Amino acid sequence: MPSNDARTLIHTVVPTAAAGVVAVAVSWGVVGGKGAIGAAIGALVVILFMGMGLVVLQRTARSLPHLFQAMGLMLYTAQLLLLFIFMAAFKDTTAFHSRAMAFTLLATTLVWVAAQARAYMKAKILYVEPEGAKGQKAENAGSPT
Repeated sequence: MPSNDARTLIHTVVPTAAAGVVAVAVSWGVVGGKGAIGAAIGALVVILFMGMGLVVLQRTARSLPHLFQAMGLMLYTAQLLLLFIFMAAFKDTTAFHSRAMAFTLLATTLVWVAAQARAYMKAKILYVEPEGAKGQKAENAGSPT
């Protein structure tokens, strides 16, 4: 994984994990042990789903750059759908507090998206192709005037 991609991943995972820890503490205080377990599961699910999606999106950007925007939209839609399916599947569980998990899923997803947007805004990513490594000038596709 290139350093810029790893930096983006770290800058999104760390705030999300911190929000997860806060959610576990709040759920522990409000609901008890089952709430803390639900919040921990919610935070882990968001980190795993969104982390895998970010890795897939970065690989797509390298191999198929013309599909990057469409893949990003499709990927985020699929991730949100999977999170809703996950919440619906564990709605009536007694192993942990499902509302604590649901609120943690929502909060950590919002933190992930905000942290990812901030990481991309702060990244110094070239949007213009630099000159070739051999010192060749890129051909000008525009008009000479």
